[in-house]
Amino acid sequence: MAVGASSAAAGGARPGPGVPPHHLHPRPHPHPHPGPAKPGSSSLRSAVAFLRAAADAYPELNTGPRLAQSYADELGLFSTAFVYDNALAILALLADGSRASLATATRLGDGLVHAQEHDPAYDDGRLRQGYNVGPYTFYDGNPQPYGFVLPDGNANIGWQFGFLGTAVGDMAWPGLALAHLYGVTRDARYRDAAVRIGEWITTNTWSTRPLGGFSFGVDGGNNPVPNGSTEHNVDCVAFFTVLRTITGAKAWTRAAEHARAFVERMWSRADGWFWTGTNDGVEINRSPVPLDPATWSWLALRERRYGGALDWAARALAVTDRSSDETSQLPDGLSVSGVTFSTASLTSTAQYNGITVHPQGVWLEGTAQLATSLLDRGTRRDRLRARALLDQVRHAQASLGGGQHLGGAEVTGGVVAASSLLDSGFGFGYFQVQHVGATSWYVFGATGTNPMRWGGLR
Repeated sequence: MAVGASSAAAGGARPGPGVPPHHLHPRPHPHPHPGPAKPGSSSLRSAVAFLRAAADAYPELNTGPRLAQSYADELGLFSTAFVYDNALAILALLADGSRASLATATRLGDGLVHAQEHDPAYDDGRLRQGYNVGPYTFYDGNPQPYGFVLPDGNANIGWQFGFLGTAVGDMAWPGLALAHLYGVTRDARYRDAAVRIGEWITTNTWSTRPLGGFSFGVDGGNNPVPNGSTEHNVDCVAFFTVLRTITGAKAWTRAAEHARAFVERMWSRADGWFWTGTNDGVEINRSPVPLDPATWSWLALRERRYGGALDWAARALAVTDRSSDETSQLPDGLSVSGVTFSTASLTSTAQYNGITVHPQGVWLEGTAQLATSLLDRGTRRDRLRARALLDQVRHAQASLGGGQHLGGAEVTGGVVAASSLLDSGFGFGYFQVQHVGATSWYVFGATGTNPMRWGGLR
């Protein structure tokens, strides 16, 4: 969801916060929220078990630090582990709170730290978009025989699919996850890694263009990408606010305010939504309008003046996928309701792998995002709507994705990314394949937690 760019910091100097003494590091205190949405306990247990299975998909190869495979094998991305999905998995496992989940979250956190400290080309705190965590033979016949850690000790970056760039959102979410993991374990390695992520963002993407904020990041060749994303800047508000809490360094407040100013410029009061961002740091990109700035802005900012974006999303992006629809991929007699990715998803006729998208396909990750956000806002009507949405996600969890695999082993309990193939409107689609990201957001909704706030995890 790319969208302003400059690697220079405002005023020619970047924030460079140090780390204060240990006694300034507060433990997270839960903020008041309405609590769980009466989840089916077996459904939640199954979702958490899927996250653990994704982290342990290649047990012979990944015996130490590791990352979780993002999608079931059936998607065709083999053992790709996206850092965004892994950040969500860490946060969801912490929200679950069991001893086994904490152990898995710690191993994934160790994986993020290892990736940061053992990049084959850079030692500047960055993470790549994705990594390989298990063996496969690529479509051209070229084998990838290793696990997450290569024989030379470096992290196995996702070179065959080109997942080599570094995006601000893909940094802020792992930063949040590491900060929360530090809050639970008190292991300073996680705090320090989160600080390095924050310093990379402020050093490389602080935009001085008219719309400000933080630009998209860099591509695989380390070339700056000039777009600026509303979603990414919302992520930065949340991440930098948490960094200020765990370090006490005032520079993170300045960074959070820089991101927040961009987000506020993207607010369309007349429409009740946030624009997607900017392509050049000067002009606002007004089409399409996506879901996640609406949901994440509530979770990060929790400001009533922007709360109408949740109501807009629940209304304008609502979809119902019915098996009788021409382009539906649902089994006969099944229907699933929720929300889709963006306004463009509702009218798209795009094709992926020769399959036409379904305009009424339900984005299950986004549906769980909306439920999580409504629960966090917490009115009686919000809770009722959230429970209805989570019921639909549980329905999809029980009905879709059967017979799929992780690392060749059959797996159950995961939530598929979409009820039927849908187009995001940003050049990529979502498929009916079990997904760590969608499953993690379901866990947030089912446990009534907010992953974007310090103390938001129970």
